[in-house]
Amino acid sequence: MFTGIITDVGKIATLVQEGDLRARIETGYDTSRIDMGASIASDGVCLTVVDLGPNWYEVQISAETVEKTNLGDWTPGRRLNLERALKVGDELGGHIVSGHVDGVAEVIAMQDDGDSTRVTLRAPLALARFIAPKGSVALNGTSLTVNEVNGCDFGINFIPHTKEVTTWGDVAVGDRINLEIDTLARYVARLAEMS
Repeated sequence: MFTGIITDVGKIATLVQEGDLRARIETGYDTSRIDMGASIASDGVCLTVVDLGPNWYEVQISAETVEKTNLGDWTPGRRLNLERALKVGDELGGHIVSGHVDGVAEVIAMQDDGDSTRVTLRAPLALARFIAPKGSVALNGTSLTVNEVNGCDFGINFIPHTKEVTTWGDVAVGDRINLEIDTLARYVARLAEMS
């Protein structure tokens, strides 16, 4: 369980295709305080730590995860939004995020709006109905508020602080973004189907 509040920006050091994809991620986290088997959301994908060293950890990524996320786009040197798993008593500053990506959205437009940047994304048709104005989504692991929705397209406004402390300052039109819909929206839709 995560909150979508990014606590470090890591960098992919190496990628090795074994039976599964194995990634070494450089981090500012104190890795002596990370347990083997810990969950770390990496660009919004909950991944299990399988090896550790000073300033890095490694994860194994299944073929299904690569297929259903943007992890197939990963290359060495790419920066990643990182978040350690929520502990009891931690502040819930974002919204409840599972780290189970529902699909991949595409950045289709960007426009500066004062010091902020307005980004328009296109969600897969099957997920668009779960996205509502002023609702929450997790994009590459970041808890964000939706500004507007037009069919499958939705807008997010990024303030300078968010662009500085996450990878959102690096985003470009055409980028594929991991999308996790709000858990509450999923259950409300399911209840509506059943009534």
